[in-house]
Amino acid sequence: MYLPDFEYYSPSTLREACLTLARLKGGAKVLAGGTDLLTDMKNGVIAPLALVSLKGIPAIRKIAYVPGKGVVIGACATQNDLVNSPVLQERYPSICGTAHAMANNQIRNRGTAGGNLVSAVPSADLPPILIALKANVTLAGPEATRTVLLEEFFLAPRRSVITAQEILSEIILPDQETTRSAYLKFGLRRSGALAVVGVAASVEATNGHVDDVRIVLGAVAPTPIRALGAEQLLKGQHVTEALLEDVGRTAADECKPISDIRGSDEYRRDMVRVFTKRALRKALNMTVTDETEVTR
Repeated sequence: MYLPDFEYYSPSTLREACLTLARLKGGAKVLAGGTDLLTDMKNGVIAPLALVSLKGIPAIRKIAYVPGKGVVIGACATQNDLVNSPVLQERYPSICGTAHAMANNQIRNRGTAGGNLVSAVPSADLPPILIALKANVTLAGPEATRTVLLEEFFLAPRRSVITAQEILSEIILPDQETTRSAYLKFGLRRSGALAVVGVAASVEATNGHVDDVRIVLGAVAPTPIRALGAEQLLKGQHVTEALLEDVGRTAADECKPISDIRGSDEYRRDMVRVFTKRALRKALNMTVTDETEVTR
């Protein structure tokens, strides 16, 4: 199918891009990697009057550690930029592994970190691990910039708090030197599959005693969700296999999966139980054999 006609804008600064969106009054879409946007346009899902490209703004592709702020990921960093980032490999390898498990190499060269969030698809891989690591996002507008907890960013499938005049410019991971994290996904293929279930876990622990924990589930609710009951069950406890089984079952009870061609709701719940245990074992550096694991 062919793309519908549209106007094309290529601003050189973030402010210019935001002002262009404001001037077009909701008739434009932001173009970063385009892997979702252009497909939706070809399929007739959306037909924006204009595209505002971010390709001419190199500042929002950088990945760097900023003292006092944390790791800052520019929204236009590609998925392969995440895979190959020395900063992330040193501080959060689980993010590198998560990005590597997404799509195929060609798509990872185009798809962006910001696009994976703004698309707000329930099966997206980056949101669970970023939420588990307490990420914030910066939303730049024509008049002001605001910071939002990523956990509060998603509203519903393909809906988020970002407005038509705002651009997600960066993802911020605050310092958390003692935190270990892991992301596991289950898909129907070895490579490039959408997640049927995704589970992220971040843990602070001392000699098997859990001081703090975050468990985030993807693809099993309208938005990524934290398994708060499972977290409370584990926090402050000494880890045992029996406890991890209880935590996995509690997480399975908390999710809200649908049944579709990729899996029934019952199947997804059981996968949440299994993958929650595996993600926690890996984050806690316990022995586990699983070729799909993505860890820090």
